[in-house]
Amino acid sequence: MDARKTAKELFEILGGKENISSNATCMTRLRVSTRNDVDLEALKKVDGVLSVINADTIQIVLGPGVVNKVGEEFVKLSGIPLGYVSDVEELAKQNKKSNKAKHNGPVQRFLQKIANIFVPLLPGIIAAGLIMGLTNVINVSTHGAYNGQWWYQAIRSIGFVMFGFLALYVGMNSAKEFGGTAILGGIIGSIFIAHPSLPLLMKINEEGINLPLTGKPFAPGMGGLLAALFMGIIVAYLEKQIRKIMPAMLDTFFTPLLTLIISVFIAILVIQPLGTGVTVAIFGILDFIYKGLGNLGGYILAASFLPLVSVGLHQALTPIHVLLNDPNGPTQGINYLLPILMMAGGGQVGAGIAILVKTRNKKLKTLVRDALPVGILGIGEPLMYAVTLPLGKPFITACLGSGFGGLLASLFHLGTVTQGVSGLFGLLIVVPGTWIFFIIAMVGAYIGGFVLTYLFGVDDERIEEIYGE
Repeated sequence: MDARKTAKELFEILGGKENISSNATCMTRLRVSTRNDVDLEALKKVDGVLSVINADTIQIVLGPGVVNKVGEEFVKLSGIPLGYVSDVEELAKQNKKSNKAKHNGPVQRFLQKIANIFVPLLPGIIAAGLIMGLTNVINVSTHGAYNGQWWYQAIRSIGFVMFGFLALYVGMNSAKEFGGTAILGGIIGSIFIAHPSLPLLMKINEEGINLPLTGKPFAPGMGGLLAALFMGIIVAYLEKQIRKIMPAMLDTFFTPLLTLIISVFIAILVIQPLGTGVTVAIFGILDFIYKGLGNLGGYILAASFLPLVSVGLHQALTPIHVLLNDPNGPTQGINYLLPILMMAGGGQVGAGIAILVKTRNKKLKTLVRDALPVGILGIGEPLMYAVTLPLGKPFITACLGSGFGGLLASLFHLGTVTQGVSGLFGLLIVVPGTWIFFIIAMVGAYIGGFVLTYLFGVDDERIEEIYGE
């Protein structure tokens, strides 16, 4: 595939510089915002394009490696740096137009915005999580031998400042995502950080400052992350409403001032208790599925994850993963949900192997052969969009087969210390000492996907219809 040719074709179909307002890449997708509607079917026919999803942006699935090459050529044509939005108002108009997409209802749009708050934080969360996980292992194995070394403590500090001030970062991104000023969201988000200099945490005559309604001292850690997220949304809304009625000459001074003063009372008296309740509810549901339903819960979670990925909603789970990987959270930083969800990719790999073994269609064999290696390493989109999803039955059998891996992951009580990788790369982030159990669970997903697809998922007529003879 010629990356330059592909980029040029995409650029022309998307309407060129006049129609493109932003472009960005992720691990497998080129994400483009346009001012006017474009021909999605034409995009799908471009060489190298595996699928096209019309969500908050037009997401062109190209696959790992390929997307970087095409992205480099694309930005040369668009003149817009990767990840840069040239006009916020134009992007908002595009988001409104994309509401008409098939899988883009109000709930999905809201969840996509929530995902957009956390996705920019993932590099820091992944790196800090690995640092905290590894240093914890080192501390235990060496009995704290390195705690007196400045360089070691400097590295540990990275993990601390990431998770310790996470509410600040979430508040900033939340306000920005919903159209407000980022720093105002960050200031209010900081209220939920348990820092000794926070006046709310001062003690007068050895007693804390009690709040109305509850009659108890402020507890910033309770629901802090979700409270910061909610408050970012509220800050953005308040700022916009206040700006509408504020005279222009007073706007610079009084709009942010009134926004912050009103917000802090809402934050402490309403949102903090609400955030606590939502956090408790989320963990209650997960705890019921994970413990109440036992291994069946693991099966259900793994088997139902691929449909979320297929419509681009898997990133909406990022806030939950962040909560689970927070060392100060209820699970002490161990994410027991992620290993189960990783098994969804394993079921798809098993389905791909079954298709490779059973089909005689040369084009399909080539597609599967090229997509399997990256699928094994945790990038399942090429296999899903080019093979299992178009065929239908293999997608269903892959989902059902992955459930067996989820069942085993639940049975072994697998957990991860951070997030950001999947497939066999999951070995890098699972709790040390559980590697063999992770491999067994993944192999279980492979076998489940293979057996079900081999027996029920290969439809020769459908294959010929999609890929030709």
